[in-house]
This record gives sequence, C-alpha cells and structure tokens, in this order.
Amino acid sequence: MIRSLTRRNPLRMLLALLAVAAATAVLAACSSSGTSSSSSSSPAAAAAGGLKTATIGGATVLTNASGFTLYSFAPDTPTTSNCNGTCAQAWPPVKGPATASGVTGTFGTIKRSDGSVQATFDGHPLYTFAGDTAAGQAKGNGLNVNGGLWHEITTSGTAAAGSSGGGGY
Repeated sequence: MIRSLTRRNPLRMLLALLAVAAATAVLAACSSSGTSSSSSSSPAAAAAGGLKTATIGGATVLTNASGFTLYSFAPDTPTTSNCNGTCAQAWPPVKGPATASGVTGTFGTIKRSDGSVQATFDGHPLYTFAGDTAAGQAKGNGLNVNGGLWHEITTSGTAAAGSSGGGGY
C-alpha cells in the first residue's frame, strides 16, 4: 500500500508523514505540559488547595502540595497584597482557597489587584519563592527585597531558632 502511494504521488506521502509527525509532536507537548504541571519543580506550578507542613531549618512551616515553602510579605495587609508585577514573578502568589490538615489557624482568601484570588493564612497573603528550586528549601526567608521583609510561614506563628534567614512571621 505504501509503495503504491509513493509511486502514484510522492508529495501526498510526504504530506501524510508530515501530518503524522506534527500530530505526534502536539500529543507529546500536551502530555509533557500535563506532566509538568503536576510534578514540576517550579514553586508556582502547584495549585493551593491542599497545603501541608514540613520541618525546614528546625521550624515547622507551611508548604504547597509539592513541598515548596510558603512565605508572607511584611508590607501586605490582611486584605491587600503589595506584591504585584515583577515582585509577583519572583514571589508567585498562592492561588486560593487553601487548607492544610491539622494546622491550627485561619485560612482565607483575598482578591488581588489583577482580580485573581490569593490564599491567606492568619491574615497573611501566601507566596512561594522562585529562588526555591527544590522542595524543602527556604531561600526566601529573611530576605528584604521588593520593598519589604519576607518570612516563611510557620505553623506556630513565631520565629524559629536556626531558621534559614531570620524566622517565621
């Protein structure tokens, strides 16, 4: 059958092969993007929903479902995020709503200036940090950038001795 197609119209065969190759590439891209959204090392990749806790640098902190540390930004208020634009690229907001099993505290949401919904914990809008490249890191803790101080979110609400950059919120 293939031989008869190539003898009759080699252009048709070439077009058919290109169509199959394109379809394969599209399917590979779709399956790849689906996989990366659930297992990506990017802190922003994980949706909020089910948060969890981890012990990092001696402190029990909130993390997203992928184990990336969550942070608060000192200039924020319980109703307003002050991290937008390039700040939000480095510190991606955690999309809300969110909960964490066994964590004492109040989870809520705020509406961001772009209209999206951001998760909060005890009145603090939640963020991940693009500088954390693997679960269990807290490289953003104690940084004073983008107009304010960043803290890992501890489940106790207090700074822990020996934490990576100056304690909880």
